[in-house]
Amino acid sequence: MATIYLDHAATTPMHPEVIAEMTRVMAEYFGNPSSIHRFGRLAHEQLEAARQVIADSLEVAPHEIIFTSGGTESDNMAIIETAMSRQSEGKHLITTAIEHPAVLQTMAYLEGQGFEVTYLPVDQKGNISLSDFTAALREDTILVSIMFGNNEIGNLLPIKEIGDLLRDYPAYFHSDAVQAYGSQTIRPHELGIDLLSTSAHKINGPKGVGFLFKSDKIKLPPLLHGGEQEEKRRPGTENLAGIMGMKAAVEQLAAEERQARKQEYTEFAKQILTFLDEKAIDYKINGDFSQRLPHILNLHLKNTPNNLLLMKLDLKDIAVSTGSACTAGTVDPSHVLEAMYGKDDPAITESIRISFGLDVTAEQIDQFCQVLAASL
Repeated sequence: MATIYLDHAATTPMHPEVIAEMTRVMAEYFGNPSSIHRFGRLAHEQLEAARQVIADSLEVAPHEIIFTSGGTESDNMAIIETAMSRQSEGKHLITTAIEHPAVLQTMAYLEGQGFEVTYLPVDQKGNISLSDFTAALREDTILVSIMFGNNEIGNLLPIKEIGDLLRDYPAYFHSDAVQAYGSQTIRPHELGIDLLSTSAHKINGPKGVGFLFKSDKIKLPPLLHGGEQEEKRRPGTENLAGIMGMKAAVEQLAAEERQARKQEYTEFAKQILTFLDEKAIDYKINGDFSQRLPHILNLHLKNTPNNLLLMKLDLKDIAVSTGSACTAGTVDPSHVLEAMYGKDDPAITESIRISFGLDVTAEQIDQFCQVLAASL
């Protein structure tokens, strides 16, 4: 049986167009985009073309896009820059208990620097309460950081509602959209988002590159120092080949393609659930199936240790996961499931995340289901 990759929430294979574009750029545009000679100017033209494509995907201005090394740097940049530059106005931050570690660990770092962080709880479907959020807002709240869609259970969070509530508050609004950017239509200005983080390797682009959207409405000092690249906002010679690869990946995400992917991934999830129902397998969906990222399906397969199940599937050349790839290789339980159910719930050690993406087929999903049933 051929290999079946169902861990696209961890990382995605590069699209052939991305590989072709990166190869072209590495062969033809080796100049430093900051150099003023011809080689530098040609590289700079490519850089700005990529910035325009990415800005258009969000309907924002090109200079509101800052290229970074990926989602973690973008999250750190948004959160730490805001906290350090606005601490004279207040030292209170709000986030959720189910954020990616790139946000949660940054918040923990800031707590050590004297900031106060409110971690909004979630219910057993993984949803936050808007009344909890409203109650948490204070006059000294300077930043709200809430992810667009959760990377483990796939829940879409109430970003528009939060953005609307924050219009009457001075707090900046940051959203980690690393998992959502590939499938959701995101318009930061319409949603009231001031800062938004993404990563190319989640959308069939290269690893080691991403961007931070920073609204013109807010002002932040640079987090790093040492150069004047990215309009003095993020020093360091730009990764032109990676950025152009990200551009090519974004170009594959036209509105029609996003909709087609949503529909296909939704059908894959239904195919799996129908199979489980027909085989009378005891399971529960983790998260809110009614408002979710279409490519993520998190299942509690009752009385089945997930570490053993992953090993059995891996031996059959099938890749799924137990949660965030950033905690892979550790014995740490899912902080998302713990926030939903408590630390002692069996779901913590009996759940797997299945995530769909490029080149996954209905035939592969059927093969996966057959192997899964035989492995339980």
